[in-house]
Amino acid sequence: MKKISDLFSRSSRKRILYHSLFFGAIATASVISQAFSPSSKAYGQTPAPIVDNTEINSYAQAVLAMEPARQNAFEEIKKLIGNGEIPKIVCNDSNSINGLPRKAQDIAVNYCTRSQKIVEDNGLSIDQFNKITIELQNNNLLKRQVYNTLLRLQQTPESP
Repeated sequence: MKKISDLFSRSSRKRILYHSLFFGAIATASVISQAFSPSSKAYGQTPAPIVDNTEINSYAQAVLAMEPARQNAFEEIKKLIGNGEIPKIVCNDSNSINGLPRKAQDIAVNYCTRSQKIVEDNGLSIDQFNKITIELQNNNLLKRQVYNTLLRLQQTPESP
């Protein structure tokens, strides 16, 4: 009889991890997108913007760089709030931040500021980042390109 752990091969676990990281990264990107755009609307009939490989790479690097900060901020806020439900925090919505305890507000604002800097340090404007995030929701080709770029960036070089 096989153990439960044997049912998941190393490659299967890697694939699950990559998928989890990808969807976590996209979720983070969506939150950041909402955070920095006062009114982002995706219109079904607007032509898709052309995103080149450099922008895809910059976007993926920014998302990966933001993720540890997002997790850290979430954990810190979770500790402050305790067993209560953590509300959705949107950086450009002062009501979502003002509803937090004072220390949690500071953590959220700090995270939002760092995320904006990360995006800009990776060669994108907030508008570019938000446009890519919105486009990802409707463009499967772009989603696949970003996913593959995230995988490539996360791979560690093989030892000889």
